[in-house]
Amino acid sequence: MNERLRILYVDDEDDIRTIVEMALGLDPDIELQSLSSGAAALALLETGGFVPDIAMIDMMMPGMSGIELLEKLRNRPSPVALPIYFITASARSSDIARYADLGANGIITKPFDPMTLARRIRSLWRENNA
Repeated sequence: MNERLRILYVDDEDDIRTIVEMALGLDPDIELQSLSSGAAALALLETGGFVPDIAMIDMMMPGMSGIELLEKLRNRPSPVALPIYFITASARSSDIARYADLGANGIITKPFDPMTLARRIRSLWRENNA
């Protein structure tokens, strides 16, 4: 990979964020921005200093839910459609279909294996850019 894969990760749970930061931090080809709220994610993107290749968003967050953040991200002017994946423990087929209808590219279910997370995200990104 010539350029680093830029990942935006938004989750209000400190423990989960720390695990993701540690797991993805081991991969030198990944640049991670890990934030605790949808508002912080939108503020970061407004500055233009970080342009993610893929976003992973927790579904259940206080203040701004994952669905609300998805809607705001989808309504931003962008030359490229950002692949957005929900991080959720709810992986019923009806939920997956509903998330797709809302504009999510897919889900990553909790709990996930931190040791294979980077490979999984890279695979999802490639699927969206094939």
